[in-house]
Amino acid sequence: MDWKLELVLIPVTDVDRAKDFYVEKLGFALDVDHKAGDKFRVVQMTPPGSACSISIGTGITDAVPGSVVGLHLVINDIEAAHAQLVERGVDVGDIKHMTPEGWQPGVDPMRTSFNSFADLKDPDGNTWVLQEKR
Repeated sequence: MDWKLELVLIPVTDVDRAKDFYVEKLGFALDVDHKAGDKFRVVQMTPPGSACSISIGTGITDAVPGSVVGLHLVINDIEAAHAQLVERGVDVGDIKHMTPEGWQPGVDPMRTSFNSFADLKDPDGNTWVLQEKR
């Protein structure tokens, strides 16, 4: 039996501001924007190439906005992804990699899969990590 992660709820304070960030800044595809009255709205978006989507909205979670930490977006070229986000106006941290001595600046010189990272936050402070898989 397959157990597939399909959807992650992201708590936000301003649905339209967050939608703009994820669609316009990060380039996620807008799948659904459905409103049912003043107390329910669901906006579902999917990162390019991902089988898992995120949802933001009103009345979909009681989690505190900004409380989601460390969701990973796995990409195959961290330098290109980083440059694209900077060009789109996203405040993304510098690329770094892990060594036995701790975090070091820049891309992993060996380009080892899962060892080059960059951090970013959405407008509410929910954190994301870019992680390179070669």
